Amino acid sequence: MKLLGVRKDEHSLYSEWNLTYRVGWERICKAAALIWQYTGDAEVFTGDADSEAKADVKDAQDLHVLDEAGYLTIRGISEILKVPVMITFYNQLDLVRVTVISATEEFEKADYREFNLSMCQFMDSIELAMYN
Repeated sequence: MKLLGVRKDEHSLYSEWNLTYRVGWERICKAAALIWQYTGDAEVFTGDADSEAKADVKDAQDLHVLDEAGYLTIRGISEILKVPVMITFYNQLDLVRVTVISATEEFEKADYREFNLSMCQFMDSIELAMYN
């Protein structure tokens, strides 16, 4: 995955990532299932331009049977990054948006190079999960 950019607000870093290929719903659900396993207090939302709903997800397997929607957002406390994170995948697109709370020194600055070093392997692992 390629980092397109990162910006900071008072409490968070917002970034956009470009997937290697556009992905469909099945691949998005595979990625979300991997993220679910390593996220505490995880919540999942799906929707489109007109509506959003919290998905009834009790375990990673529930993600594989979600009704198709325009996007899927998963948020919670990443056991890998050690901070709250929110990741949004867009159906049939190659765009992923990520918000990371600036709770550690690693995520204090919106420096492209430093943020990419912190997040690139994490994001690449998510993309690879789409194809397993």
